[in-house]
Amino acid sequence: MHYRFDFGWLLEYYPQIVKGVLVTLELIAIGGVFGIALGIFCAWVRALGPKWLRPPVAAYVELIRNTPFLIQLFFIFFGLPSVGVQLSELTAANIAMVVNLGAYSCEIIRAGIQATPKGQFEAGASLAMTRFETFRHVVLVPSLQRIWPALSSQLIIVMLGSSVVSQIAAEDVTFAANFIQSRTFRAFEAYMVSTAIYLLLAILLRQVLVAVGGFIFPRRSAR
Repeated sequence: MHYRFDFGWLLEYYPQIVKGVLVTLELIAIGGVFGIALGIFCAWVRALGPKWLRPPVAAYVELIRNTPFLIQLFFIFFGLPSVGVQLSELTAANIAMVVNLGAYSCEIIRAGIQATPKGQFEAGASLAMTRFETFRHVVLVPSLQRIWPALSSQLIIVMLGSSVVSQIAAEDVTFAANFIQSRTFRAFEAYMVSTAIYLLLAILLRQVLVAVGGFIFPRRSAR
């Protein structure tokens, strides 16, 4: 049987596709910024922070890294309302993205911190800096520079993993593809388009992260 491709529905359903792309971009923007910020804080706690704070942070990191993202999403969206916390689909998806990326980026950033020469900490102490000031002004930027490629890859993985938020009716790219195939019965074409969109977004995100890395961590010119 010869299959005949039909993409005639693209013009009719482009508003759903555009909305799905915008929602996916919002998820990765909010999840990326706040997730990395959370990861930096947790990495500081685990590597240099107060000892009393390390066990709860370590428990959070292990819990998130060893449970499926979909279960975390369901817990936030379906579980929290049982204790009186009502969240919209998009809010729950954003929180899940931040929580998930925070745990994974914590370990990546912590690896960069642990690779910092002890002399840098001693230099900060000799300038009468506190541990936090040494971390902020002396350790953080070189650590991020070392692990930026790995952190960029994790961001892309999280962006691709955001496709599961359609399971709680958050209107991302996958939600749009599901909606279109349920109306047109052209599942092959609908998911082909969504695959192409995710591929394009992953390539663009990688280029953006490379540009951001070049801006934040400029290469020193050779003398």
